[in-house]
Amino acid sequence: MPLPRPTPRKLMHNRVIDCRGYERDDGLWDIEGHLTDAKTYTWEKRNGVTDLPAGQFAHDMWIRLTIDLNMVIHEAMAVTEASPYNGCGDFTHKFAKLKGLRIDRGWTKKIRNLIGGPYGCTHQWELLGRVAAAAYQSTNNARQNKFPRKPGDMPRTFNTCHMYTAESEETLRRWPDLYKGPKKAVESA
Repeated sequence: MPLPRPTPRKLMHNRVIDCRGYERDDGLWDIEGHLTDAKTYTWEKRNGVTDLPAGQFAHDMWIRLTIDLNMVIHEAMAVTEASPYNGCGDFTHKFAKLKGLRIDRGWTKKIRNLIGGPYGCTHQWELLGRVAAAAYQSTNNARQNKFPRKPGDMPRTFNTCHMYTAESEETLRRWPDLYKGPKKAVESA
C-alpha cells in the first residue's frame, strides 16, 4: 500500500542514492554507490561565490568497495565529482585506508576516526553505510552457499529486525534451533 495522498506541495530537493553489487570474474565483488543532490531552484551564491542552476548536482559522489565473501575490503575508493565547496573531495584518498578491514558489526565505529565526522564528508559517510548494506545484500546467496550456517550459529541478521527475533514466526521457519517462542508446528511452504 503506498503512502496516503499528500497535501498540495512542491518539490524543493531531490537526493538519489543508488547502490549496485557486481560479482567479478576473479571471485571478488564490486559494490558501488552513487549519491546525487539537486535543488529545483537556483541556489544563489552557492559556496559564497557562484549560482548553481536548478537541476544541476550540488553533490555528485561515488564509492566503490571491492570485497571478498568474508566481507574483507580489497580496495576502496571514493570520488567527489560535484560539491558545494572546492575542497569537499580532498579527503577521498583516505578511503584507501579501508583496505584489509572487514565489514561486520561495529565496522562503522572502527572506521569513524579514519573517514567519519571531521576526517571525511558527511555525504560520503552516509553513502558508505548504504554501500556496506548493499554488500551484504549482493553477496548473501554466495555467502550462504560457501559458508552454510550450522545449528547454533548466530545469523548476522538475528535480532536486527522484529522479524528476526527469538520469538518470531520467521525465526521458527528459518532457524528453528534459535526459536524461543511458543511451541508450534512449522508449516511447510
